Amino acid sequence: MARKEMIAMLLAGGQGSRLGVLTSKVAKPAVAFGGKYRIIDFPLSNCINSGVDTVGVLTQYRPLRLNAHIGIGIPWDLDRNIGGVTVLPPYEKSENSEWYTGTANAIYQNIEYMESFHPEYVLILSGDHIYKMDYELMLDFHKNNGAEVTIAVMPVPMEEASRFGIMITDENRRITEFEEKPAQPRSNLASMGIYIFNWQTLKDALIEMADEPALDFGKHVIPHCHQNGAPLYAYEFNGYWKDVGTLSSYWEANMELIDLVPEFNLYEEYWKIYTKSEIQPPQYFSTESVVERSIIGEGSNIYGQVYNSVIGCGVEIGKGTVVRDSIIMSNTKLGENCEVYKTIVAEDVTIGNHVALGIGEEVPNESAPHIYNQGLVTVGEKSVIPDGVKVGKNTVIFGRTSEADYDNFYLPGGRTLIKGGM
Repeated sequence: MARKEMIAMLLAGGQGSRLGVLTSKVAKPAVAFGGKYRIIDFPLSNCINSGVDTVGVLTQYRPLRLNAHIGIGIPWDLDRNIGGVTVLPPYEKSENSEWYTGTANAIYQNIEYMESFHPEYVLILSGDHIYKMDYELMLDFHKNNGAEVTIAVMPVPMEEASRFGIMITDENRRITEFEEKPAQPRSNLASMGIYIFNWQTLKDALIEMADEPALDFGKHVIPHCHQNGAPLYAYEFNGYWKDVGTLSSYWEANMELIDLVPEFNLYEEYWKIYTKSEIQPPQYFSTESVVERSIIGEGSNIYGQVYNSVIGCGVEIGKGTVVRDSIIMSNTKLGENCEVYKTIVAEDVTIGNHVALGIGEEVPNESAPHIYNQGLVTVGEKSVIPDGVKVGKNTVIFGRTSEADYDNFYLPGGRTLIKGGM
């Protein structure tokens, strides 16, 4: 079998529970982003742009849409005879079948897959961040320092450092200590959850620690390598990197794409973001339509007004409807004369005529204020909202709702309306 210098293992099993109803039917890495992309397109595109052509994608939670999206990897040019992209769900083994219990356990269960490429190095990635990074530069740093483990780190403001795993390094960037979410941080270098391991070091650590429950990189594997005297180094990354783990950070990251000078640019020639594109007709804008500072996906028909919003593919926005500061995902239909403010609408949603979303005062959400906040309205996929309904802020709607589900056509701020049978 041909040797591969470095292969990547992409952890894409996460449910992403802080994205609320957006991930109740789909794994977080498969959630739409920036109109036509899905979150997992970013690490996959980084791989191919960095010359890493062998990627194992470890799936677990609701993998169907992710599997269909990745397919055999054609959009990323990862349909290779040797290597390419392989989706690796947990599988039935003869003696005992088990789910992936922790990040490192998922990798441990795929030792055979990695071994088949005889790699020198293994790159571990997470499938739920938005960023561009050249892993080749990180590998050069790893080799030049004679490291056995290199951890990508990002400087964060000192006052935020207690939210991260923090690396303490000497003047040569060798890691001397690390602290998981320290109350009194002694450094501001936060781990990004991106690691390069020498294959032998990784394999030995995984086999030695295999019985550890919920085997995890940050908690178990990296401390184990450190205790055994393996040289660990911190590779500093200073580009754009966004964890879109909450609805508000997901909304913000989408909104940043439409800044006049976007900090994260989807249009760079030399660092393309690849995705599986549906075959869609061109966008259509009627003579009455108005569009300002927005991304509009292919196949969308705009008859109303769209300001400062990210619109997916195949979306219809009816006459007289005004959409502001919102994310409308693919194949959603918005009726006529609606008002939509600061709303995230998932895929395949149908919204009637004369509907108002995101009006009135802010009230904390009654069921999950830690998820539904910042004045956002969130509508889950395939939901239906009937004509004439008005909806307040910090609300969530999921399911095929009818007039009977609303009090006099009104859902006050802070309310949760989730219909069963979804």
